Amino acid sequence: MAFQAPMRLPLGLVRARLTTAAARPFFAVPTTTTPLCGRRQYSSEPAPPPLLQKMRTDLKTAMRAKEVARLAVLRSVLSATLNASKTGTPISTDAQLVALLRKTARASRDAVEEFRTAGREDLVEKEQAQIDILEQYTADSGVQEVTADELRTIVAGMVTAMTSEGARPPTAKHRWAMS
Repeated sequence: MAFQAPMRLPLGLVRARLTTAAARPFFAVPTTTTPLCGRRQYSSEPAPPPLLQKMRTDLKTAMRAKEVARLAVLRSVLSATLNASKTGTPISTDAQLVALLRKTARASRDAVEEFRTAGREDLVEKEQAQIDILEQYTADSGVQEVTADELRTIVAGMVTAMTSEGARPPTAKHRWAMS
């Protein structure tokens, strides 16, 4: 018996034959994207704060509009939130994000004073533009800062409510939402 070389087919013809239904084995499992047994997969992480989502969309619009100052500020804040997410205290609320914005603005104010003493007015203008952008996001966040007087009145109201109700003290969250 003589040796016969296997028949060589063009690659396109081989692909066409392999994709036809007749070429598939009868035990092939169809690939679907539905989960097995009706199970759904949910993310265990909570949704990011609304202000953070707004900053991410503003980053994209700043890229398109080529706003250099806003782009630099948003990149630095988003980088700080990413770094915070890798620590034990990730940023999960708008209040935490506003605290980060205030901290960044405070550092920029310190830098402005240093630049003024050094006589670098160009850097002063750049930092001042960054401070303005940070303050804009802080003001638009919807997070209110409670002054010391407001805090005293809230605590005094809680104390009087607790003493008047007796053994069942109300929760602070409930009282805060009512006022």
